[in-house]
Amino acid sequence: MLDFILCDDNLNVLTKLEKMLEAIFINKKLDAQIVLSTIYPEEVINHIRNHSVNVLILDIDLKSKLSGLDLANMIRKRDKNVYIIFTTAHLEYGLMAYKYKTFDYLPKPITSERLEETLIRLFEDASGSETDFVRLDNNKTIIKQDSIQYIQKDGMKVIFHTDTRDYETYSSFKKILPQLPNQFIQCHKSYIVNMQKITDINVTNNTILLNNNENAKCFIGPKYKNQFMEVFDDGNFSSSLNCTNHTK
Repeated sequence: MLDFILCDDNLNVLTKLEKMLEAIFINKKLDAQIVLSTIYPEEVINHIRNHSVNVLILDIDLKSKLSGLDLANMIRKRDKNVYIIFTTAHLEYGLMAYKYKTFDYLPKPITSERLEETLIRLFEDASGSETDFVRLDNNKTIIKQDSIQYIQKDGMKVIFHTDTRDYETYSSFKKILPQLPNQFIQCHKSYIVNMQKITDINVTNNTILLNNNENAKCFIGPKYKNQFMEVFDDGNFSSSLNCTNHTK
């Protein structure tokens, strides 16, 4: 059982968050409960002093002497293992939030889909299952492998394009590739693709379409083309294609 604490200065937002969480707990059969939901940061501090807690969902700007970042700083000193998730409408706080070993950062308004994705990752992490995840930012962020469509190198940054959102980190393909299972292959100096997500390959213009989404596209580089096509065909991935552009 994971115990959750929620803190937001807006009572309406807090009530909506409670309802979304409880619905996700039930629908996904997650063993969790909300032990405290409050607009007062002082109540969070008092609870932490007397009880253990597993997950904190904190608004950053609490319209109080204490911010969500202040709360996180105090709590981190007492418990290095608690999961901290920040929420805010102020995107400029995003980088500051990760200073406190933040599990995730939810921009407002929070959607049920985005919240559910975060909770599923959190419960998988809490269960100790690591084989189906890629870990980023010194293990602060985890991504389900089967949600990754493709990975793009953009200068010093690496962008993970997933089914629901993009994740950015400063890393290299050399570090990332060893974490990935065999269905991931580098197809270009700037792209790694999840073969199981491919729905169309155009060998004329060397483009790859993923999940039938025109916006989810990556490219095949001349240096990688022969090896990519061999792996694609030998792995029987071509049976999932919806197109006629693919040829050996």
